[in-house]
Formats: sequence, structure tokens, C-alpha cells
Amino acid sequence: MTDEPPPQQLERMITGYCISQSIYAAAKLEIADQLTAGPRTAAQLAEATQTDADSLYRLLRALASVGIFAENEQGAFSLTPLAEPLRSDHPESKQACAIMNGEDQFRPWCEIIYSLQTGKPAYNKIWGKSVFEFLAEHPEQAQIFDRAMTGIHGRGNDSILDAYDLTNTRVLADVGGGNGLHLAGILQANPHLHGLLFDVPHVVKRAQSQIDQAGLSDRCQLVGGDFFQSLPQGPDAILLRHIIHDWNDEQSLRILKNCHAALPDGGKLLILESVIQPGNAPFWGKFVDLIMLLVTGGRERTAEEFRLLYERAGFELTRIVPTSSDLSIVEGVKR
Repeated sequence: MTDEPPPQQLERMITGYCISQSIYAAAKLEIADQLTAGPRTAAQLAEATQTDADSLYRLLRALASVGIFAENEQGAFSLTPLAEPLRSDHPESKQACAIMNGEDQFRPWCEIIYSLQTGKPAYNKIWGKSVFEFLAEHPEQAQIFDRAMTGIHGRGNDSILDAYDLTNTRVLADVGGGNGLHLAGILQANPHLHGLLFDVPHVVKRAQSQIDQAGLSDRCQLVGGDFFQSLPQGPDAILLRHIIHDWNDEQSLRILKNCHAALPDGGKLLILESVIQPGNAPFWGKFVDLIMLLVTGGRERTAEEFRLLYERAGFELTRIVPTSSDLSIVEGVKR
């Protein structure tokens, strides 16, 4: 594409949704799962997925042209490295991510002008409620969201383990910790560590089985609540992974002040998020920032914006630790 003239390059960008929505369709139909045992024709896949064989062939042919699936001389399609993560059982599965982004989180992009004019999330305009209210009322979509977040944030767990030393931490609270998968991974890698998983009650209920299956019930306490109201006492470090970017500055400040109240003097606040870099270099966090604008009403932040937020909440921003992913650990200490 880089050898094409700028107008053609721009056209590819303009029609980028054609690829993303085609991936969504393949994920929704579980095509990659159907191909785990080996190549199958479009007719065979159509029978298994209750779709029209000719239409499905056209979808698979298009995806194969960008490296997702491959068609052999016999007209059968097989998995490729790009298609493998669309399997539901892949360790870094993106199946749920594709479904989530292709359904309720795709429509806000059609209302981007509304968000640009008002500064409000288009998601609320379309669905009549916030994304979190929507998920609380729709268990099936909530499960897809949980799986999507696991796939999106999977490398973030390795980033923490590789980049940040938790040796001197006794109790780590994962605030907004979702299904508990990431806290379980941290606890398994740090046998000395005790965990506290905090999220809204219906999410904590879904997380219990994850903690039980990991054999960590004796080292991990699960607490349901509202981080805008208060947090449980006891941790000497609090982790917020992809949480603060969901909220505007005033909402984020309420969360961070509650973190401040829950921590002892010298306690640490660890925010794992993208830190927006200056300049024009490619950085996916700048587009995640737009997702936050459209879907949650939040934002990604620069180092200076984090520093000011920490200061207002009573923390000193002590360092920003880069990781092997595009995320950074923003460390603060309670003053």
C-alpha cells in the first residue's frame, strides 16, 4: 500500500471498515473454530454456520486476500497466522474483541460528529444509556465484553510481570479487575502476594469461578462495590488497568481520591494505560483515545495530564515505567 499514490492510500483508509466488519462476521460465525480440524470448503462451512454458500465464499475470499484464511486449489479454506487468533480457544483470542467492536461499539463511529460537537459519548445517544449500564442489563454482551477485555489486555499482564517488581508488595488490589484473570496471573507469579479483586457486584460474581479454578481462594478476596463511593481498606498497592481512561477528569479524580483513602501512607497507585506521546509518530493510543470519547466519555492522557490528576488526588507521580506492550505503568505514591 505504501507504493500507491496518496489518493489511493487514503481510499484504503477510508474503506477500512470493510475489513473490520468482514472480520467481525467471520468471528461471529466462528469460522476459525470450524477450521481448527483442517481445511473446509465454503459449502461445508455454510452448512455448519447456516449461511448462504456463495455469499460466505465471497466473504472468505476477501479475507484471504488480506491474509486472514487461505484458499487452496481445491477451493478449501484453512487457517493462517492472522486467522488463528480468531479461534475462541486461542491463548490470545481476538474473537470476542471482533464481535464486540463489530456490534454495539461499531455504531458510535457513525455518530462521531455528535461526540465532536458535544464532547459526549455517542454510545449513550444510540443506546440511551452508558456502556456499563448496557452491559449490566445484557449478560450475553457482558460475557463477550469480559472475553474481549481478556484478549485486548492479555499482554498487559505480562507487561506488569516483566517491567514492575512486586517483591515488596504484600496486598495488591485490582480495582475494576473484571473477571479476575489478570490478578490470578499476577498472584501465581508472586507466591508471597495476596490479592483483592474489586468490581461491581455482578462482575465479581462472574470472577469467583476464575479465582477458584486458579486455586487462589485462600490468597484472593473478592469484594463488590462502587469505586465512586469507596474502596476497601487493606492493600498497600492498587492497580487500575484500563480503568481511568473510561472516565473524564472529575470522575477519575473521585476514583483516585477513594484509592488515596484506601491506601496507607506511602502506598502505591499503579495505573496501566497508554501514555500519549507528543509528535506525529504512529501510536495506537491516539485512536484508543477516540474510542474512549465515543464509547465511554473518557480519554487517554499525556504524562503531564497524569501528573496533574495524581497531584489533585494526593499522589506524587514518581515514575512512568514503559513495558513491552504499548502500555506504561504510571506509578504514584500517597503523600
